Amino acid sequence: MAISYEWRGEFDNAAVDALHAEGFGGSASGVDWVARVRRYSLGWVCAWEEGDLVGFVNVVWDGGVHAFVLDTVVAGGRRRAGIGAGLVAEAVRRAREAGCGWLHVDFEEDLRPFYLDACGFRPTAAGLIAL
Repeated sequence: MAISYEWRGEFDNAAVDALHAEGFGGSASGVDWVARVRRYSLGWVCAWEEGDLVGFVNVVWDGGVHAFVLDTVVAGGRRRAGIGAGLVAEAVRRAREAGCGWLHVDFEEDLRPFYLDACGFRPTAAGLIAL
């Protein structure tokens, strides 16, 4: 099946909510994803397979040269097929086109091979405060 990637594509809140819940281990939260990404994001990438949303990544930014990848998620039955790397590749391309100089991501240790090897990020020193 062919996967298509769409920058700033239209999507259904329930579809992203379900994908997010599946990918991050929770239940659907009822978040208005459309309003959220339109307010805070440089853009987002939807991965489609025969009309079904099978992947999503959000790209937020500071309005200048820094953009941030958030919540890369792929439907459980479609993982390890290159869809996540395709989402990030489109996010990289679009952030570059928008004039960003840096694309940041943070991740848990088990995702290190995905982000560093499959997507081309390089490790950096960073800090985090849990709020």
